[in-house]
Amino acid sequence: MTSQKLMPVAVALFALGVVAIVAMFIAGKEGLPAWVFAAGWLLAPAGLALGVVSAVRNSRRRA
Repeated sequence: MTSQKLMPVAVALFALGVVAIVAMFIAGKEGLPAWVFAAGWLLAPAGLALGVVSAVRNSRRRA
């Protein structure tokens, strides 16, 4: 997969993670299913890491 195709995926993963984190803060500790907590803790960092990898790959290819 090219770095140009990775960036939108990274942004989507990060956005879903941030939405899950905001949902955790709004709802409090109780009342949310476990997958929301897992999404918040896994999707945001995974999207951030994928975005960094995509940016590095894109910059190396241009140099």
